[in-house]
Amino acid sequence: MAIKRSAGREAVESRGWLGAHRWLLARRATQIGILALFLLGPWAGIWIIKGNLSASMVLDTLPLTDPLLLLQSTLSGNLPVLSGIIGALIVLVFYALIGGRVFCSWVCPINPVTDLAAWIQRRFDLRVGSRMSRNLRYWVLGLSLALPAATGVIAWEYVNPVSMLHRGLFFGMGLAWAIVAAVFLFDLLVVSRGFCGRLCPMGAFYGLIGWGALVRVSAVKRRDCDDCMDCFAVCPEPQVIKPALKGEALGLGPMILGINCTNCGRCIDVCSKDVFRFDLRSFNRDVSPEGRDRPQAV
Repeated sequence: MAIKRSAGREAVESRGWLGAHRWLLARRATQIGILALFLLGPWAGIWIIKGNLSASMVLDTLPLTDPLLLLQSTLSGNLPVLSGIIGALIVLVFYALIGGRVFCSWVCPINPVTDLAAWIQRRFDLRVGSRMSRNLRYWVLGLSLALPAATGVIAWEYVNPVSMLHRGLFFGMGLAWAIVAAVFLFDLLVVSRGFCGRLCPMGAFYGLIGWGALVRVSAVKRRDCDDCMDCFAVCPEPQVIKPALKGEALGLGPMILGINCTNCGRCIDVCSKDVFRFDLRSFNRDVSPEGRDRPQAV
């Protein structure tokens, strides 16, 4: 089995390892930090956050609720309490502003699992299927909402690896180990980025929430691109890159506006030409040398 050149090698050579992994490290620090805040209570008796990713209370004051779970629960016939509604609205507004799928790359505990599978595939040049439609996740989302309405049972939560893994860290993994292992093996051996990119209804839901988000990745120096393809190699949703990176001839601005972009920042990390950066949606300019500060169509 041949070991393939790692994506971002030129970025490491030009900026150093830390400079070429700064957003990846920031995401891991955020994911670990969020888990630590939840675990401080049961492990150390310091209750900054009580609950889990489904529903929690921060400092006994601020409620946070998974809006998808609240919607499923309501459809199953359970009327939500006021704190649950307020918590869901807070989460909805937050992700609507910064990008819904930020949850997937910066918060979700399954993300390091699927990232590891993707890294192994790239490292050892494993070729697996990729023909499963990315739209399938929206059908799964629809099914996860239809089943509670039809049966009164929140069926998705019985197999949801995100909530199972998070609860397992508190109360013991049990069956969660098998579900998480299945996600890892599915991504590694069956369909690349298969769970998050093609099946997970949470990713589909948060993507829809963040369709008009203000924080976006922008290919502001896209004319400097040397077509190394490293950004496409590391991106969990590579289909969102091309319109921004290669769409100048079509009058498309350099900002990545696809709702499935997770704002993970890996394209920024691995690009040795510094083509990408985080920007606000209102700032959509091409600042390559040939088109510096020229406004582009959104």
